[in-house]
Amino acid sequence: MDAGSAPGEQLYDWSTGLEDTDDSHLYFSPEQGNVVFTSAIDGWGFGIEHFAKIYSQKIGIKKEVLLKTLWGDYYINMKAKKIMKADQAKGKKPLFVQLILENIWSLYDAVLKKDKEKIDKIVTSLGLKLGAREARHSDPKVQINAICSQWLPISHAVLAMVCQKLPSPLEMTSERVERLICTGSQTFDSLPPETQALKAAFMNCGHEDTAPVIIFVSKMFAVDAKALPQNKPRPLTQEEIAQRRERARKRHAERLLATQGQVPAEPSPDGGTRPASPQGDEPKVGEQEREGEAPTSVPQEESSQESFIAFARVFSGVARRGKKIFVLGPKYSPLEFLQQVPSGFSTPLDDLPPVPHMSCCVLEHLYLLMGRELEELEEVPPGNVLGIGGLQDFVLKSATLCSLPSCPPFIPLSFEAAPIVRVAVEPKHPSEMPQLVKGMKLLNQADPCVQILIQETGEHVLVTAGEVHLQRCLDDLKERFAKIHISVSEPIIPFRETITKPPKVDMVNEEIGKQQKVAVIHQAREDQNRVPEGIQVDSDGLITMTTPNKLATLSVRALPLPEEVTQLLEENCDLIRSMEHLTSAMNEGKNTQVIHQKTQEKIREFKGKLEQHLTGRKWRNTVDQIWSFGPRKCGPNILVNQSEDFQNSVWTGPAGRASGEARRYRDFGNSIVSGFQLAALSGPMCEEPLMGVCFVLEKWDLSRFEDQGTSEEQSQEQDDVVTGEWQGEGETPLSRDPDQEQQDGCRELSEKTASQKGDAVAADCYGPFSGQLIATMKEACRYALQVKPQRLMAAMYTCDIMATSDVLGRVYAVLSKREGRVLQEEMKEGTDMFIIKAVLPVAESFGFADEIRKRTSGLASPQLVFSHWEVIPSDPFWVPTTEEEYLHFGEKADSENQARKYMNAVRKRKGLYVEEKIVEHAEKQRTLSKNK
Repeated sequence: MDAGSAPGEQLYDWSTGLEDTDDSHLYFSPEQGNVVFTSAIDGWGFGIEHFAKIYSQKIGIKKEVLLKTLWGDYYINMKAKKIMKADQAKGKKPLFVQLILENIWSLYDAVLKKDKEKIDKIVTSLGLKLGAREARHSDPKVQINAICSQWLPISHAVLAMVCQKLPSPLEMTSERVERLICTGSQTFDSLPPETQALKAAFMNCGHEDTAPVIIFVSKMFAVDAKALPQNKPRPLTQEEIAQRRERARKRHAERLLATQGQVPAEPSPDGGTRPASPQGDEPKVGEQEREGEAPTSVPQEESSQESFIAFARVFSGVARRGKKIFVLGPKYSPLEFLQQVPSGFSTPLDDLPPVPHMSCCVLEHLYLLMGRELEELEEVPPGNVLGIGGLQDFVLKSATLCSLPSCPPFIPLSFEAAPIVRVAVEPKHPSEMPQLVKGMKLLNQADPCVQILIQETGEHVLVTAGEVHLQRCLDDLKERFAKIHISVSEPIIPFRETITKPPKVDMVNEEIGKQQKVAVIHQAREDQNRVPEGIQVDSDGLITMTTPNKLATLSVRALPLPEEVTQLLEENCDLIRSMEHLTSAMNEGKNTQVIHQKTQEKIREFKGKLEQHLTGRKWRNTVDQIWSFGPRKCGPNILVNQSEDFQNSVWTGPAGRASGEARRYRDFGNSIVSGFQLAALSGPMCEEPLMGVCFVLEKWDLSRFEDQGTSEEQSQEQDDVVTGEWQGEGETPLSRDPDQEQQDGCRELSEKTASQKGDAVAADCYGPFSGQLIATMKEACRYALQVKPQRLMAAMYTCDIMATSDVLGRVYAVLSKREGRVLQEEMKEGTDMFIIKAVLPVAESFGFADEIRKRTSGLASPQLVFSHWEVIPSDPFWVPTTEEEYLHFGEKADSENQARKYMNAVRKRKGLYVEEKIVEHAEKQRTLSKNK
């Protein structure tokens, strides 16, 4: 604790005790038994315990002493049978080399030199058996594999280490249990009491009948239906074999009698005689299957189908075959179930009320996963990994199976590689579209890292993690799931749009504002950025727009967010989403749970970090005025409300000067937020989502709309007064035309309906005026972006390349050709390999691995992982405006602009207008000689 702190404050330094803590168990060390030395090619593997046990009997030294000294600078004195340290024995070999490696080296030496006597001596001393085929084989690797797989089997070594070193399920910490149970920004204390009570079941890992059954399905994987144990033909018993042999003998005797003429041949349907089959004793395969009792074969239609197995782990209770259990989806909330069903319910599972994301199923098949093989089980105790069949209709990617519906869904698995590469898929024959849709559903279920989308245009889009993953998914789709020929589009690369601060220097590094501008080109640039009529633009970028009916005026400004704020918004996406859910539930008047203290602390911490990064006069009080996040209300863009008429914040909710005005502004405020969400979802450059942009609503004027509402109310009151006076002055004439009365009544009814509509326009946020506000807000945000320096943001891969020093230049050449940037280069100790870390745009990554392998003759191998979004520094709309730029880049400035190339490619793909010249100076070529 800090002694200088104020009284009442306790500041703990958590790093004080770390230096004294024994953390040796965290490291990999052979003496701890958590390291196995293996050669997968030659099939051997061992741990130090194996040789410690052998030499403790031969040398007479305790096994515990050998376990500590077999690895390290320890030497043995064979005469004294003592183990000494390095400084006591000079020039001697360490124990690991003397007792272990030299034995393996001698075996390799004897086999490679084909010393048959020495090989036989080693095999005899080890008590092994070498087959005649392996002994005569000319390849020495076959002999080494045959000897080592018996002497030091790799499977035994790995399995022994797993059994000894992997922690028991009973050693699960409470922090891990709470992290498994809590999804998103939830905290354990905010869960219902019935859910918190399940923590003890996790910790106890009990197998009693009263213990709740809790199973987590992490993924679904596809297997061939023929490989399932229930579909394989079981071996026949001795009784069945004897019965079949007797039936075959009888049929054979009948055929012999038929051939000798004693038994007439069977008449055929066409009137002739059917010749007997000259078969032997064995019956046909089909007859065996018809007459045999057992083999349950899959129908021919289903035999080619894929069957899905759930990869799962039992955390509590015993998973038994035939047990009914709840299937909880990732979005399931136990609070909704507990609100509908009282605690201690005793109704059967079929009579429970329907709850979203919850279903009930039966555990049909339980499998033991033995590599590629599946062994059927009747029950699985807690703490084990198993496969569950029959869940393909209930589980998409991951789910939680529990016997109690009060259990929350576990957090889904997080993958390091985020899906980023998209392609559009369609069948070559349009009639095969149903097979494609079905195949993509199966692929989505089989691969946890793939995403399947259907765009508004009707395209079926496949989202994968990279080029290799994309090719594997397409192969699975064509060969396993859809089994049709498909057409694949060019990869759809995602981009983001943003704005930056105005640059201080131009493209030739001259300070902006001090050069003489070329009038013609500068005029073309101004024409390009011209804003339509009716929109006011201030010198500092404030856009003022009016709705089409001239009743509301909006003033919007766009500002670039600091990079730290954008990163903070992306990291806290789940917290922002939970805040939005709570706010929407409060606005709808639902009975929501009280926000827990830890969640409030997370929100306060998030708000405090925003205030730390948004400092300065420009960002004063900005955090308190944040109205919404976007796109989809949880993205890296913010809407700030600085209007004096109506204050609304994501932290406190709506508030206004008066209740009536606040209600009116709140109703139309949803339209303003919707317009902001639409603008953040598709930017003006190429309709891609925005990133790192702050929109400030500085003015929101509804005075004309209020005046119109007041005038309508006054005119309605005057009409009511006039009608009352006319009714009071005289009586209705007796002889009046009935048609005239009907017309007057219809007119009065229509006037009353119109007046009621006029009164309801202000309160109805779904009326036509709200639509005008949405469109006006969206256009205002887009124009506010266009008056600022716009930039594209590209998705970037982190590229790790291992290469030798001979091919470093070629690796750098490929990286620079594809707009890559090297971040770090270091040499791996003890080798001539260099490890290069670079960043590479996703748009330039297709074919990168193949090209770098070809250029380096296979001596360099890259690994690509999605990392971040990065601003492309070049301006996609740049044209030369000064004399220096005109002289440097030429009149057309047609040198390649990377950002403009990306932008035009996206606009072409989306069918948007692209400003480019197809043909220039189309003149016929003049030649001196005439064509003959």
